[in-house]
Amino acid sequence: MSLHKITYSNTVLSLAVRPNAGLTYQLLLIVAGSLLVALSAQIELPMWPVPVTLQTLAVLLVGGVLGSRLGALSLMLYLFEGAIGLPVFAGGAGSMVHFAGPTAGYLVGFVAAAYVVGWFCERGWDRNVATAVLVMLIGTATIYLFGLPWLAQFTGWDKVLQLGFIPFIPGDILKAIVAAVALPVGWKLLAKR
Repeated sequence: MSLHKITYSNTVLSLAVRPNAGLTYQLLLIVAGSLLVALSAQIELPMWPVPVTLQTLAVLLVGGVLGSRLGALSLMLYLFEGAIGLPVFAGGAGSMVHFAGPTAGYLVGFVAAAYVVGWFCERGWDRNVATAVLVMLIGTATIYLFGLPWLAQFTGWDKVLQLGFIPFIPGDILKAIVAAVALPVGWKLLAKR
């Protein structure tokens, strides 16, 4: 049984490493991805209403390495872990309260972003830096597409960009570049194997 059918046109890095891997391997990937995002949430610069963390980088990498379905499942597991109270959100927090707070839209956007990034990577957009940068910026924009409208309920539309977007632009561009460089490097290392 397999959660992700592997073909030449939709192979992502994690599945190219073990092309004949079964359900157990894929479940391990899902769990590992959720743990990576949880760890990245702990690297935090507290700000209100949205903290600066490395989560965006981890979400982009999880989507790119695991692909659309496994990446989205990994982020759904991450949200479930937080919902049941595990300390996986920024600052070691975790509870259902976070799904009603100002960052809830960003959390939901993580799932969509992992799916979108994975979808592009399944089509080979992660094989070179130029297209990978574009994919990572699209993934980042997907997070904002969900995060900003929700945040506006707490800040008002007049302040949402000032509090939930503009301060994050430099860091998000850097995270997108790091993710975009990492994936082609991963493919090159795999080719040498």
